[in-house]
Amino acid sequence: MFVKICGLSSEEHVRAAVAAGADAVGFVFADSVRKVDPAHAAAISAWVPATVKKVAVMLHPSNEQWHDVLSVFVPDVLQTDNEDFARLEVPASVERWPVFREGHKAPGAEAETYLFEGARSGSGETVDWTAAAKVAEQGNMILAGGLSISNVGEAIATVKPFGVDVSSAVEAAPGKKDSGLIRKFISAAKAAGNHL
Repeated sequence: MFVKICGLSSEEHVRAAVAAGADAVGFVFADSVRKVDPAHAAAISAWVPATVKKVAVMLHPSNEQWHDVLSVFVPDVLQTDNEDFARLEVPASVERWPVFREGHKAPGAEAETYLFEGARSGSGETVDWTAAAKVAEQGNMILAGGLSISNVGEAIATVKPFGVDVSSAVEAAPGKKDSGLIRKFISAAKAAGNHL
C-alpha cells in the first residue's frame, strides 16, 4: 500500500515519515495552515532518498507560482486539481497527480496516478467509500480525505485503492504533525494493504 504523508513543515516530521516507510511526502504551497515556502520545503527535504517521492501540493497555481516551486523545491511530483494541468508547463521529469473531487468529473482511461478526495482539501472530510471503490477501478487511485489511524483499514478494505494520503489526522494541532501518529498511520495502512 502506497502511503503519502501530506502537509509536512518540519524536518523532524519528514524524517519520521520516511523512517516509518512513507512512499511520498507532501508539501503544501496553497493557502492553508500547512503552507510552506519553496525554500523551506527544499531545506527540510534535501536529504530525502530518491525512493520517496517529494510532492508539491498546489491549488489553481499560476504558471509563475508553479515555476517558482519547480525551480526552488524541485519536486518529483506536482499534485493539483485536474483542470489546472491544461495551463501549466510541467516538464517530463515531474510526475502529474491530478486531483479529482467527489461529485465532479471522474478520471478517465488516461488517468494514471491521481488523488480522489472531497470538495475541500485538508478539511478532514471523508468521501463515500462505496462510490470511491468504483472510481478506483481506473488507474492508480490515492484515496484522501478524512483518513485516520482508526478508519484507514476499513477504507482500504472497501475502496481497494493504490494508495492513501493523510494530513490532519496525524497532527497534534492544526498544521503541527505528530511523529507517533505518523508512524501509527503508516503501520495501519501498510498492514491493511497486506490483506488486499
